[in-house]
Amino acid sequence: MFCQNSRALSFYASLPTNTCVSEFLMDRSVFSDVCETINRGEAFWFCENRRHRKRLKRWQASATPAEDLLSSYNNVSISSLCRLIAKEDGAEMRMLFSRRLRAVWSRLGLVALVLWGLVALVLLWQPALPSPPVRSSSSSAASSYISKSTSLPRHDLYGEEGKPVVLASNISADVKKLIDEGWEKNAFNQYVSDLISLHRTLPDPRDPWCKEPDRFVRKLPPTSVIICFHNEAWSVLLRTVHSVIDRSPKELIREIILVDDFSNMAHLKRQLEEYMAMYPVVKIVRAQRREGLIRARLLGAKHAKGPVLTYLDSHCECAEGWLEPLLDRIARDPTTVVCPVIDVIDDSTLEYHWRDAGGVNVGGFDWNLQFNWHVIPEREKKRHKNQAEPVYSPTMAGGLFSIDKNFFERLGTYDSGFDIWGGENLELSFKTWMCGGTLEIVPCSHVGHIFRKRSPYKWKSGVNVLKRNSVRLAEVWMDEYSKYYYQRVGNDLGDYGDVSSRKELRKRLKCRSFRWYLDTVFPELFIPGDAVASGEVRNLGYGGKTCLDSPARKNNMHKPVGLYPCHKMGGNQYWMLSKEGEIRRDEACLDYAGQDVILYPCHGSKGNQLWIYNHETNTIQHGSSKKCLAISESKQRLLMAECNLRALEQHWRFENFNASKLSSAQPEQS
Repeated sequence: MFCQNSRALSFYASLPTNTCVSEFLMDRSVFSDVCETINRGEAFWFCENRRHRKRLKRWQASATPAEDLLSSYNNVSISSLCRLIAKEDGAEMRMLFSRRLRAVWSRLGLVALVLWGLVALVLLWQPALPSPPVRSSSSSAASSYISKSTSLPRHDLYGEEGKPVVLASNISADVKKLIDEGWEKNAFNQYVSDLISLHRTLPDPRDPWCKEPDRFVRKLPPTSVIICFHNEAWSVLLRTVHSVIDRSPKELIREIILVDDFSNMAHLKRQLEEYMAMYPVVKIVRAQRREGLIRARLLGAKHAKGPVLTYLDSHCECAEGWLEPLLDRIARDPTTVVCPVIDVIDDSTLEYHWRDAGGVNVGGFDWNLQFNWHVIPEREKKRHKNQAEPVYSPTMAGGLFSIDKNFFERLGTYDSGFDIWGGENLELSFKTWMCGGTLEIVPCSHVGHIFRKRSPYKWKSGVNVLKRNSVRLAEVWMDEYSKYYYQRVGNDLGDYGDVSSRKELRKRLKCRSFRWYLDTVFPELFIPGDAVASGEVRNLGYGGKTCLDSPARKNNMHKPVGLYPCHKMGGNQYWMLSKEGEIRRDEACLDYAGQDVILYPCHGSKGNQLWIYNHETNTIQHGSSKKCLAISESKQRLLMAECNLRALEQHWRFENFNASKLSSAQPEQS
């Protein structure tokens, strides 16, 4: 809202809409003065004066006196404006006001005491969760943003300091309907978001090391903050913008560019234009068709005037001191690309979860070319004296980062052949490292982000966009290691377009090899080429058509490994046998502790994750329990049983087995 004061908003709404008076008050600095003055109680008696409202109407009928008056006092405060209008009314009015003011002043103390008592009673009996403010989609004045409910939400009660908003269990059916609609449209709890102030306070998650004097260089470059959105919820989008304005030094924000990727929700049209007109630092750029995240970001970069580009998602909240640490790294080296620590804003309660510098993770990827998080390797920790110092990261998540604009352009920005979203974060990560830059996560910078469990947006079906983008990425940047991704997609590359210009860019920039990247930047990544076997793990019993099949994402850890008819398409049926006896996919290993065979993060200590594959007897024996892997007669469940060479349900064929790669340290099968 323009200000968190309904009386100020009511006063503004009472002004005529077609006079230079209201145009004058549309200036943000003057309107803020209006709000602040009314909040303090100054000119309260004047601003609601009926005689002066009549004077404003007379000004509307003959605009010249008002124009002359206001052009002569272009920067007057509301108090000054009051005095000027009072002067127009004549000396007799001043005397009348003086007498009335003395009478009012004598009763002011008693009235104030009574009012405070009434307010306290109202708050005590206020419902736990009032309906959120209803915002008009065609607001022509400030009053359009005032709540239509009987009581305004108490912003100091909801979500302050990043605390959760927990809904009561006895909410009405109408409120339940609003909550469900918010989830359906946004994939997060919009109802709760609407209860929280656009300027809510957050905890300060910074390490004391970050706050030491002269921690950052004095001369920092300004940045253009680019926020792309499509059909974003009103309160979440505005809270993102206000968190940037409220917690960033004014001189470091060249502009905030809101890129509308062809939204069709009414509140993101005229209402957004009118609201943001109060903030000259904000610029709205609108795409003429649905472009997708990648091209929307490029559209924002095209309009940016700052020497540094800072990208944020449209459902974020910046913490105190978030910007300076990012710009500091770029000021020291323009080829450094920097990311804040991404804190989690709960999608249901909007609680702000933050981690200290000791819990920071770095980015990685798997051979499905999916981004994932990893603990900071010991070799990286040894480089630093303090845990809050910036750390090298092999990859970035991609939504929140700052980059020198010239360096971004030198790297070729994003691949223009990429569509919608997906893969662009890995492409920028690879070429940053391989073409002369560094990628860091900066623990002194924190930005919260709402992580949705699903995407609320619809796209035309028929094209696997993520796969197409990933094939382009692999073709240009991964050299001979691209085959490991191709194996995951069954070597079905599809139509990925022309990549010759991107290969020429890499050649012109004299970028390093992907082998250098793996050896130097991400040596912790398991290389499929080092595997003893790779591909499907097929059971030979009951017709021989059943394979090990499980997703290996973080949320699938600790769950039983599944079975599914073999399909020869890789994906969840692609497994690797390491020299150390692990059956793994990337960082997930088969693990048996006496009950189910589950997926568990690979730890490299063998134990429950040691498996011995005998390609002659086609058995897979568990190293510590000495039991053999089998399937149930229903072919629905993976079992561990006493080894029996005659039992076909214990016979397995691991694809692409190469005995010459077996580790001499592997024990013999008993």
